[in-house]
Amino acid sequence: MRQPSQGSTQPDDLGHPLQLERPPLRVVSLVPSLTEALALTVPERLIGATEWCTHPAGLDVARVRGTKNPDRQAIVDLRPDLVVANQEENRRLDVERLRAAGVPVWVTVIESLDDALRSMRRLFADVLQVGEPIWLSTAATEWSRPTPRTELRVVVPIWRDPWMVIGSRTFTGDLLSRLGLINVFGTSAERYPRVAIEQLHAAGPDLALLPDEPYVFTADDGPEAIPGLRIVFVSGRDLTWYGPSLATARARLLTQIHGDAWVSGAV
Repeated sequence: MRQPSQGSTQPDDLGHPLQLERPPLRVVSLVPSLTEALALTVPERLIGATEWCTHPAGLDVARVRGTKNPDRQAIVDLRPDLVVANQEENRRLDVERLRAAGVPVWVTVIESLDDALRSMRRLFADVLQVGEPIWLSTAATEWSRPTPRTELRVVVPIWRDPWMVIGSRTFTGDLLSRLGLINVFGTSAERYPRVAIEQLHAAGPDLALLPDEPYVFTADDGPEAIPGLRIVFVSGRDLTWYGPSLATARARLLTQIHGDAWVSGAV
């Protein structure tokens, strides 16, 4: 990929221009997926992250509170030459106020796997100017494999009280389809619809995937509300993160869902 010249302007995923005098060397991340991607690819440049940024283990950078309530003054005090954010996970208010304080902010928009691959390539190749990471190339290869023909009907709750599920136009929903799964709420008008437990049953799923984030579903918290439905506990990182975990998430999810049938090639 062609590298931008000094002094070039790069638009982020929302089209906001970022003026690049040189590759950013001091980066703060407000998104766990992006934090992991940066920490594994350009660790010497990552200087700050949120408290929710749990990967990689042992990450030793300044913490700037949460994704929805970042400590903007702490970020400014770190003197970053780039802050990376996400349209869904971060507030527009925080992005605008950081920019008003003179901090360059790069906003990603991730609603599909293709969005994720394209956005990550632009961030690392065009903005950070380090080329495409190996984990990203591996992820692209893994997710380009043929879609299993299972047609299992699935529901993916992400919260309870009230119950919320994966709906339409989401990164997770796109991954489900690439795993050969039919999201029973995939035609919802909402991306994360609230549903009554009766609606969840009436949708007729064969399977419920229960992730460990944002709500931590466990054997004692979740399955009792949907008796008779097959339950598979999965990593929320595999299902919702769009960083280095993408390189291994497909194989891990298919193994959890189909077990030996997928390993042997029967699926």
